[in-house]
Amino acid sequence: MRINDFRQLMNLCDNVCEWLEKTRFGMGPLERKPTAIKSGFHYELLKFAVYLADADGMISQEEIKTIGDKLAVFPNERDLCTLKFREHIPLDYVNNIPSILHYAVLSDAGEKKAEPPFYRQKAQILFDMYKVFGSCFLAGVKSNPTHETCRAYTAYIQKLEEHLKEFGVFWQGLDKEFQIDLEAIDIGADGQPVFSGTAGKEQEKKGSKEEEEETTLEEKLEEFNNMVGLRAVKKEVNSLINLLRIQRIREARGLKNTATAKHMVFSGNPGTGKTTVARILAGIYKDLGVLEKGHLVEVDRSGLVKGYLGQTAERVQEVVKEAMGGILFIDEAYTLTVNKGEGDYGQEAVDTLLKAMEDNRDNLIVIVAGYPELMAAFLESNPGLKSRFNKFVYFEDYTAEEQLAILEKMCKKQDYLLSEGARMYAESFLLKRTEMHPENFANARDVRNMLERAISNQATRLIGMANPSKEDLLTIESADFIEVEEA
Repeated sequence: MRINDFRQLMNLCDNVCEWLEKTRFGMGPLERKPTAIKSGFHYELLKFAVYLADADGMISQEEIKTIGDKLAVFPNERDLCTLKFREHIPLDYVNNIPSILHYAVLSDAGEKKAEPPFYRQKAQILFDMYKVFGSCFLAGVKSNPTHETCRAYTAYIQKLEEHLKEFGVFWQGLDKEFQIDLEAIDIGADGQPVFSGTAGKEQEKKGSKEEEEETTLEEKLEEFNNMVGLRAVKKEVNSLINLLRIQRIREARGLKNTATAKHMVFSGNPGTGKTTVARILAGIYKDLGVLEKGHLVEVDRSGLVKGYLGQTAERVQEVVKEAMGGILFIDEAYTLTVNKGEGDYGQEAVDTLLKAMEDNRDNLIVIVAGYPELMAAFLESNPGLKSRFNKFVYFEDYTAEEQLAILEKMCKKQDYLLSEGARMYAESFLLKRTEMHPENFANARDVRNMLERAISNQATRLIGMANPSKEDLLTIESADFIEVEEA
């Protein structure tokens, strides 16, 4: 069933709350349920609204009106400030799961047989209301939502999503009983958000092509958010994506947006996923209409700097032309400014690049990447560099547990399985290597090399078998992780 009206969604949430009030489920001490579930849910939404409104440190009259219009309450600044301090918003709000939503999660997780309505999707419906309300709130603020507000929205939605996933009651796409289209947010004549059926119908008229593009966007977002680890990176990038989505909605409704620079700095050690994230991000930006093509052009110093005066500028211009409509990813960018002696043209590359970034800011995104300390020095090397990049994303090293998860994902992708012994060996090896953290430590790159070596060793082991079984061909044994000694 498609839900394309805000009031319809609110009524659906009320029905879910009424259903929860009528039922009990046996889960020991968790069996006790909150009182007044329906009114409690409305109160929880009000707390969420205050959290968003106060993210930038100031609750405006415009935000108060938006809260009142959407939640059918008539708050004033004093009431909201009282609520803010009484409920510790936003001091520790982001770490709290709403009690009503948590109860719905437990109810869904405890259901063993399908009983209409809302079988195992009550928490999903309430969660969708948080997403829709937050999107309406951001889209309806005429003064343009701040990065702080978008970060607050992203952080809390991710927290709720993780909670649903933890209990196995998070649903996406066609698995959802109730389909809710966030793009159907409309803006009324007074500038306030209206989650309207009209907007939903207009969306349907656009045909299957755009539906396919939207599906592709959701798949890319899912691919990004399903990457192992990178929690801080996901939070930062999702915040930026949410801001761009809201700006897209506002622009479509004739509202002004504040121009935001999209060039970024990715800092982190080798093998932490910087290039992979940049490639996924390019596709997401294309689907959002930010970039025309959505491809990734990856270069380093050798691809930009040439040996004679004038050649470097010409080469940079060629690379920029190739990257137009997509993302230009410059790995180890700090090498462009390390040598400033005579005969080095790294600075010429930087100067040419800065001009290209300014001239093509509407259809080119530049991401510079490298070691954290060296990237900081790189940005300080030129007065114009730091001002061009206002988004800094730090990629932490993977833990041993995350590296093991990456290894298992790589195996699955290539139709291999780790035996129990191989898994134990890999876990021990990765733990020791992570603790030692040698100079050449390369995170996921080390894991990929480790698997490639094991696959080669497995082939050497199996070649002597007359007729290896499918299980033999699939399985990596612990011995395969040990180098075959040269004769």
